[in-house]
Amino acid sequence: MIEVSVSGQALEDDDPVTVTFPSTLRRVILEAWWDLGFTFDQISKILKSKISLPFCISFSIPCDPCINKISNWLDEKVACIHNLEKNLTALVTSMEELKAKRDDLSKRVTRGEDRGQQRLAEIEVWLNRVASIEKRVSDLLSARDDELQKLCLCGFCSKSLRSSYGYGKKVFLTLKEVETLHSREFEVIVEEAQTPRMEERPLQPTIVGQETMLQKAWKHLMEDGVGMMGLYGMGGVGKTTLLTQINNKFSDVSSGFDFVIWVVVSKELHVEKIQDEIAGKVGLDGFLWEIKDKNKKGVRLYNFLKKKRFVLFLDDIWEKVDLTEIGVPFPTTQNGCKVAFTTRSQEVCDRMGVEDPMEVQCLADNEAFDLFQKKVGQRTLGSHPEIPELARIVAKKCCGLPLALDVIGETMSCKRTIQEWRHAIDVLTSYAIEFSGMEDKILLLLKYSYDDLKGEDVKSCLLYCALFPEDYNIDKEELIDYLIGEGIIDGSEGIERAENKGYEIIGDLVRASLLMEEVGTEQVHMHDVVREMASWIASELGREKEAFIVHASVGLSEIPKVKNWNVVRKMSLMKNKIRKLDGSPECPELTTLLLQNNIFLENISSEFFKSMPKLVVLDLSQNKHLTSVPDGISELVSLQYLNLSRTGIRHLPMGLQELKKLIHLDLLSTSNLSSIAGISNLRNLMILNLAFSGFSLEHGIVEELETLEHLEILTVGFDGLTPHLELFLSSHRLMSCTRFLSICILESTRIAFPVTMNKLRHFNIMDCTISEITMGSICNKSKTVSLSPIDNPREPCFLSLSQVFILGCRCLMELTFLMFASNLKKLHVGKANQLEDIINKEKACEGGESGIVPFANLVSLQLERLPELKNIYWCPLRFPCLKVLDVGDCPNLKKLPLHSQSGMHGENGLILKCNEKSWIEGVEWEDEATKTRFLSSCKLWEYGRQPQGITGIF
Repeated sequence: MIEVSVSGQALEDDDPVTVTFPSTLRRVILEAWWDLGFTFDQISKILKSKISLPFCISFSIPCDPCINKISNWLDEKVACIHNLEKNLTALVTSMEELKAKRDDLSKRVTRGEDRGQQRLAEIEVWLNRVASIEKRVSDLLSARDDELQKLCLCGFCSKSLRSSYGYGKKVFLTLKEVETLHSREFEVIVEEAQTPRMEERPLQPTIVGQETMLQKAWKHLMEDGVGMMGLYGMGGVGKTTLLTQINNKFSDVSSGFDFVIWVVVSKELHVEKIQDEIAGKVGLDGFLWEIKDKNKKGVRLYNFLKKKRFVLFLDDIWEKVDLTEIGVPFPTTQNGCKVAFTTRSQEVCDRMGVEDPMEVQCLADNEAFDLFQKKVGQRTLGSHPEIPELARIVAKKCCGLPLALDVIGETMSCKRTIQEWRHAIDVLTSYAIEFSGMEDKILLLLKYSYDDLKGEDVKSCLLYCALFPEDYNIDKEELIDYLIGEGIIDGSEGIERAENKGYEIIGDLVRASLLMEEVGTEQVHMHDVVREMASWIASELGREKEAFIVHASVGLSEIPKVKNWNVVRKMSLMKNKIRKLDGSPECPELTTLLLQNNIFLENISSEFFKSMPKLVVLDLSQNKHLTSVPDGISELVSLQYLNLSRTGIRHLPMGLQELKKLIHLDLLSTSNLSSIAGISNLRNLMILNLAFSGFSLEHGIVEELETLEHLEILTVGFDGLTPHLELFLSSHRLMSCTRFLSICILESTRIAFPVTMNKLRHFNIMDCTISEITMGSICNKSKTVSLSPIDNPREPCFLSLSQVFILGCRCLMELTFLMFASNLKKLHVGKANQLEDIINKEKACEGGESGIVPFANLVSLQLERLPELKNIYWCPLRFPCLKVLDVGDCPNLKKLPLHSQSGMHGENGLILKCNEKSWIEGVEWEDEATKTRFLSSCKLWEYGRQPQGITGIF
């Protein structure tokens, strides 16, 4: 109990005021007296003794230790409010001094780091604390005005005591912390870096054939405009070795880079792992680094590296590495930084923003043998006179792949008898997987590329390529046809859509460096070691060798012996000398049988196909001695793809009509074939190739073809003018699905096509008397018929037409219809004696300007023996894709539709060819710039060469 007596003007009467406090004195006393309006000094004196104030206040309380504690507590609490303004002023001043000290130390640290030193950990901690407290001070000062306005009674009290006390306490404590940080002194702030700025990496002792590539890559990387360089190639080709040599060159030159950083990324991309490795190389690692999360690590790295000039090597990346996420500034001309990486995927190079990636290729034959010899060693090579020649054969089996040369060379280094070398050749030729080191040191490494492929269809396509012989150029269209027939690509939603998917799959394999494109062709080929890998995978990693049987182009004269036909799923016996197919092998799992190009094959027994219920792909093409196919083919109830092209068959087997699932039938160049009657029974047929076959498209056959409701792709050819040709051209159903059309020896004045031919890709016309090609109907030369006009001359019609070959059409005057072929890529015109214009201006502009700019996609234009030709087009064209313009024996062609910007530019720029120097000298050029560009680069040729495109499509 404490009694308080108050009297004076502040109260209405002189009655004493008695206040009873609970035992929690420390809190209640302060709140009670403040509520009554007493000042800090007044309360302090009252608590210490009995005093008289102007208001006649009397207060009596024992002065014991408890009261002393309360008094001290009140001193501290009230000071937070009473001294608030003074503390805020001191905080501003102290913080300014602290920031100035921080800036001075940061500059000293930066200067040290620029010299390759690294900051001490205690400096890093101090700087982090300054940054933290700077934020807190900023927050406190932002509330300064509002808090000062709450004060009253000359700063001894507040309108909101609790709020003001809390704010005042924060200001007071923060001030003390700022003063403590400012008082900290540092004698040493940086030390010599414990990690070198460039680490020279170990290299294998034997490196062959990379000197030129190294020089090229180094020169490219060091160019001012190059910030990012990508090296791509198949596994084991030497990408890491090349990148290591580039890394080590930085130890030999004064490059001016602060850091040269090497990071191995590998298949699984872990951003934090990359961040940690970079941090370790530049001296940012340690406890404080480890406790940061991925985002903070990225920010820290970025703010450190943005002030540096660095080279970053990323070895073995399998997907795009986001430099921003890691915290690596993107290399630019301005910052002078470089990033170089290796990958197996060309697509990764594109995603990383590399415009001109560099392919690391296999070694040439001489270089490969040089490396192989060094691995084998002179002692072994000299142990027998025949070994060097046998070694060359073994080395050739490696196809220039350094990994294979290393492994096989080391394996053979202890083989010093010719028998061992001959055995090695036998194993590598027949079943290379059994060669020592092949599986675990070569194929397993390559299998990473296979495992990384996206989609089972892409993987299946790669395995399918292993069915072809070694060093075989695989036609893309042929491969895609197999994949559709096999069901690897779904053709149920349309053949063209399925074909587009096929090209995407092949592109994926090329970009993954598992297939290689043949330059200038629509073909790919497979490296022999990749082929061995694919065969190994297809045979369940070697556990079921007979599941995937490939004996292609090995000189077989009969079907190979198979221990267990029940497990065979795919068999390729193409390009052999097998004479007959007899017996009835039990093949319940066989889906693919490739027997094409067995030049002596002439007989297939009627029982041969009896036990192949799952066979979906059968290729018997290019067997010219094969004159018949047994009716037993009807047993192939699952067959979807059948290729009989370029065979000697005279008639279709009766059993063919039972193949209800057949979607692809190829009868190309079956010149002895007399009839295709009954083909209408193949209700599911989608692709039918009839070009250059011997049968006649009679009235009944055309009607049969029209009943094939699922038919999407048709190729066909005609010799001579017959009613059947006219009937065929009048069938919109058949013309709408025609992809290839060849017409020879046609005696007619005109030929016109329906506007529905938007699937036509290739058009050949040879030795015909026609004078005009247009759209409408076909006319015999004895008739005089007015042709119907083009339905809409302003719209392109031949949307898919890409190749046109016209030869020996003596009466043709112009080829204006070609302006409607917007996707035309190759045009060859020869021996047309009366041809005056390629595109005739009057016909092209009938009814007004069409607005069509022709030849926007033309790549090759070949004109020869056209004595009356005067114009290709009446004004210059851009020809954005044109690579070759070949003119021979066209004396009246004086002006070319070219200007200085026409055609392809650069390394693959437009080439102008001609056979007479006098002709090119007489050309009337658009201007001097055009003349300078093309006259100086014109190439001459002589007759006797084979003109481009004269072989046609097939």
